[in-house]
Amino acid sequence: MRSPARKRKKSSLALALFLVCLLFEFSGVQASQEVVYKGPRGMRDAARAEDLAGTKAIEKKSIIDQGYDPTDKTDPFKPFIAEQESVEDKTKRKPKTYLETLDISQLDLIAIVIGPQGNWAMVRDAKGLGYVIREGTPIGVHEGEVTQIKETEVVIREKRRDFRGKVRYEDVAKGLLPQE
Repeated sequence: MRSPARKRKKSSLALALFLVCLLFEFSGVQASQEVVYKGPRGMRDAARAEDLAGTKAIEKKSIIDQGYDPTDKTDPFKPFIAEQESVEDKTKRKPKTYLETLDISQLDLIAIVIGPQGNWAMVRDAKGLGYVIREGTPIGVHEGEVTQIKETEVVIREKRRDFRGKVRYEDVAKGLLPQE
């Protein structure tokens, strides 16, 4: 059961709420039914100036109607630090042979033949297929070319770019696999 003090508190609260509603009703305070659109501040000022000056308002209004002109401004959606692609990267040549699609580390040197007609070598890929190469043969993904075939190794010159974009050539020596 509820206590009498609690009942009195609840009834006094209801009475106070009723009195506040009556006060607003008799005082005439009501929500305004009329909606007034004031528009953007710039348009209001232009309309007011038109009433006052005539020609000046037309100039102000034409400036407002022009809108935003993004010419000579930075694009806010592009990153500040952008990597630029060089022309050579865009026109990178496609590999002509299967050996140009493989990295040199994927190839094993399995045989070298040195003769009077020229030196030859044989490399094997991961699939176990063998390919005959000689000096001038393009090989590797970095536009490598076989420059020398010695008795125990093959020297390949690869084209590399450093962090500044400068092209440098690096010689890679591929040695014979040990006999099994």
